[in-house]
Amino acid sequence: MGYIDLYLLPIQEARVEEYREQASAFGAVVKEKGALSYREFRADDLDEGFAASAGARQLLTAAVVEFESRAQRDAVMEQAMADPRIVAMTDADTGVADLAQMRYGGFETFVEA
Repeated sequence: MGYIDLYLLPIQEARVEEYREQASAFGAVVKEKGALSYREFRADDLDEGFAASAGARQLLTAAVVEFESRAQRDAVMEQAMADPRIVAMTDADTGVADLAQMRYGGFETFVEA
């Protein structure tokens, strides 16, 4: 039925366009390596608990990467994270986002309506 990775990341609101460029580049690489889709979302309607996870002058983003299965995700992400474009992106300290604040996980589909 499918598998997704979900990433939640607060980013600097003033640098949203820089982040969009980085997210687009990351999405292009994972799709090139075999992901079915990559989508990124900006939060605009959060309850207090969720809103608290983003600090002052930050906005919360959510990325969803879709795969056929966990095994396919593991293979795609291994290739993507070894790709020089991603290595350069993760090694650079651009200040656009604090990756230490990122939360992520893999999710297997169990309901599809």
